[in-house]
Amino acid sequence: MTDFLHPMMDEQALRQCSSLALAHMGDSVYELMTRGWLIHSGLVTSRNLHRETIQLVCAGAQAAGAHAILPMLTEEEATVFRHGRNAKPKSIPKSSTPGEYALATAVEALFGWLYLRGSYDRLNELFTVLLPAAQQWRDQRRQA
Repeated sequence: MTDFLHPMMDEQALRQCSSLALAHMGDSVYELMTRGWLIHSGLVTSRNLHRETIQLVCAGAQAAGAHAILPMLTEEEATVFRHGRNAKPKSIPKSSTPGEYALATAVEALFGWLYLRGSYDRLNELFTVLLPAAQQWRDQRRQA
């Protein structure tokens, strides 16, 4: 039976995935990690969980986090990130700028790529650095 919760892909299969396909997977990985972090932090009401999740997974928060993890990326990770940033999605939400959306897509592509190759420790390492920057972005938006 195929394990769809932990799908492992070899390097050849990963190279055949488009950046937008990787971002599609990475979007859910990033949101799942954010939801897990929120519950682990003690946030338990459904309303608060949803509001906080939305604020931390939006393109602006991901873009802020992208700047925090960029210096940490290996050459191979930086290549995946760059390809994700340069991907051309069909539409951009009105709530974000094209630059924010490009960086968010890059983060998602990187997270999707790491997830599909089974690099869970690296995902957690990058998420731990990305999250405070996303929280700071969220806090600045609340004050504005």
